[in-house]
Amino acid sequence: MQAKSALITGITGQDGSYLAELLLGKNYAVHGVVRRASGPNTSRIDHLIGDESLADRFHIHHGDLADANSLRHLIDRTQPDEIYNLGAQSHVRVSFDQPEYTVDVTGTAVIRLLEAIRSAMEHGSKPIRFYQAGSSEMFGSAKPPQNEQTRFEPRSPYACAKVYAHYQVVNYRESYGLFAANGILFNHESPRRGETFVTKKITKAAARIKLGLQEKLTLGNLDARRDWGFAGDYVEAMWRMLQHEEPDDFVIATGESISIRDFLSIVFDHLDLDWERYVDTDPRFYRPAEVDYLLGDATKARDSLGWQPQHDIRSLAKMMVEHDLKHEARLARAGS
Repeated sequence: MQAKSALITGITGQDGSYLAELLLGKNYAVHGVVRRASGPNTSRIDHLIGDESLADRFHIHHGDLADANSLRHLIDRTQPDEIYNLGAQSHVRVSFDQPEYTVDVTGTAVIRLLEAIRSAMEHGSKPIRFYQAGSSEMFGSAKPPQNEQTRFEPRSPYACAKVYAHYQVVNYRESYGLFAANGILFNHESPRRGETFVTKKITKAAARIKLGLQEKLTLGNLDARRDWGFAGDYVEAMWRMLQHEEPDDFVIATGESISIRDFLSIVFDHLDLDWERYVDTDPRFYRPAEVDYLLGDATKARDSLGWQPQHDIRSLAKMMVEHDLKHEARLARAGS
């Protein structure tokens, strides 16, 4: 049987790197979309780029979610069986400062991709299955627990853009018969998480404080509650959605929600530190509109896809802080 091929936008991000590893392990040919930049931006996938055994199955292409022509050319060139759209401006707080850009690359870009797929298939392309990365932020102020039937109540430009993209996927699925699935993923983290996200801020700072390299950590709202899972588990759910017999929408979550304050306790306790001695709060780090409580109900994914998380928030937090402790120690030794 001929191996499948997949096209991944956002392959240089946390989820993209884990998904690429998963698909390569399943013998896919993987094509990743990377924006041109003046400096290196592939650190999470450099181990794949440099692996000679993957030379005929792992390919990087330059493209941009803001450019419809480049997306259509990429589809024509790579002839994918599956497209995973993980690219976005994904930082919620930044979306308040850059709302127009966020809406374009997080929302409007999905129309560009769907139109490119529809056009390709009208011109004789093989069937293409499409995955759209939704977000629990779309639920916003909706009461927990949240599932596929919960009303969206977005509270940021990022969340609004994701809601727009979600309904466009549903529309193209129903109007044109595309195999297009929405994954509504609750917060998912890993050692590869970007340093501007709160979990990574916490685990990195805790490691540096333990090593004597940092004295304080300043955060915003410590009472916000989130359902945190491991990104490596969640990309498995993405793949399963595109293997399902029918396209559908699925919430992916652990079913447990804790506050940022609780996450601090788990991380600092693991290092035998009292977080209250080291953490300050500053209103400047609050969002203009807060999302207080996200808790996912992934019953549908468990029943229909056979998916369940392998990590809970405690094992995830320990995984992240242990990684950062080793990384920061290594950097300190190299700089001494």
